[in-house]
Amino acid sequence: MPFIKLLFITLINLVLSESEVVFRQLDTTHISSVSISGEVNERELSLHPNEGKVYYRDEPFTGFSLSFYDNGQLAQKAAYVGGKRQGTEQKWFDNGVLSYEASYESNKLHGNTKSWWANGNQRSKSNYVDGKVEGEQLQWYTSGNPFKSINIINGKEEGLQQAWRENGKLYANYEAKNGRIFGLKRANLCYELSEEDIQYAN
Repeated sequence: MPFIKLLFITLINLVLSESEVVFRQLDTTHISSVSISGEVNERELSLHPNEGKVYYRDEPFTGFSLSFYDNGQLAQKAAYVGGKRQGTEQKWFDNGVLSYEASYESNKLHGNTKSWWANGNQRSKSNYVDGKVEGEQLQWYTSGNPFKSINIINGKEEGLQQAWRENGKLYANYEAKNGRIFGLKRANLCYELSEEDIQYAN
């Protein structure tokens, strides 16, 4: 009897710990009551565009939506809370290699967004704040060599902007400040700004 009782307590603790993991992944910190639906095929979900929410069985969906390739490989997994995107979205190529990862808050991209080429090399890395691109945005060629490095502040280019050819040769190198561009968009020459004074880069 003591063994059965111990086994029962262990199972209860395991279920509670798994539930805690689900809630952490869905970021339900500020939600008082939600109905967790678990993992559901996205075909079973319906979009209510006027509300900007996804429903499952006539209720705003909370859980993970899944979609699959014809070969059975998982294609996409997205987290929802109360019918809205909340948490991580991931996509895969049909060979199982991760192709995309993003974070949402209340239906808007927020935080790091990353993508990869089919060979596993990183393709891009961006940052979003409340659905808008903000900060450093990076891109790479399939070989892994850098392609672009762009800085965005309040929706505009700000700071050093660079781009490279696949052979590693720099072909765009300029600095943006207060809506003005200093340097040449397709040259190695660049000006660095210091209190609006132009200084040639060495």
